[in-house]
Amino acid sequence: MVGIMADASPPLVRQWTLLRALSATRHGQTVRALSHEMTVSEKTIRRDLLLLARVGFPLVETVGVRGRKCWRIAADRQPSPQFTFDELASLYLGRRLLEPLAGTLIWDAAQRAFRKIRSGLGEDALRYLEKLALIFHSTSIGASDYSTRSDIIDRLLMAIEDRKIAFITYRSARSTEPVTYDVYPYGLIYHRGSLYLIAFAPHHDAIRHYRLDRIDVVKLQSLQFTKPAEFDLQTHLQQSFGVFTRNGSPVGIKIRFSPAVARYVEEKRWHLSQKLTKQPDGSLLAEFSLSATGP
Repeated sequence: MVGIMADASPPLVRQWTLLRALSATRHGQTVRALSHEMTVSEKTIRRDLLLLARVGFPLVETVGVRGRKCWRIAADRQPSPQFTFDELASLYLGRRLLEPLAGTLIWDAAQRAFRKIRSGLGEDALRYLEKLALIFHSTSIGASDYSTRSDIIDRLLMAIEDRKIAFITYRSARSTEPVTYDVYPYGLIYHRGSLYLIAFAPHHDAIRHYRLDRIDVVKLQSLQFTKPAEFDLQTHLQQSFGVFTRNGSPVGIKIRFSPAVARYVEEKRWHLSQKLTKQPDGSLLAEFSLSATGP
């Protein structure tokens, strides 16, 4: 029975799929049809539709022949397909920047958009852009490939959104065997080509960072956790160098770089707290306020 089926799909995935289904039809779909298509209850579908409409998506419910009610995207609010050619070209050239999202619904939608761009530009324009793309290149040495890990990402997104306790099977860099932990997922960050889960670990009584590449299994629990109202990912990482952080007050770090590498260090922004001071001998003194200096 549709009315009692389990609503096990991740909300973000389900809502994204709803938008995709409604975008693909002019006449809209009934709640019952959407419920059958996504194998969740009609109550869940209606709740998702109301949520999407409330946050600003132009979804409306209309009454048709014989009182048949359908949800659709308002005809006068459809995204404009009109792009200038330089806009299409820039979007197409930037497609490689989305490759870290391979395997996710976001990646799938982006690929459909790029197929439309390709058809709109034509073969000659595409050949020109491919030549132009050779001028710009983003290295991918050491970057993670998540094309086969979409299920893990989806479950973590569900845990983050619904504040569900999760059991993760994790193999740390130092361990020889994977270990299963219960964690309270707070968010995901992308750092140097890899995704990291930021979560509170009750067994450590501290917030820990877990590299997604080392998570083998994610199982969601029915129990929910309470996320601190003041927690913010950006603030949490403010005293970190990359993703390395520890609890406690930040400490001042000073590093002197030789003249041979001073210019390289000076050209980059390494941390919000950095203070770089050129020395008389050509060396560079770098000062940071950090909570940790390594893993």
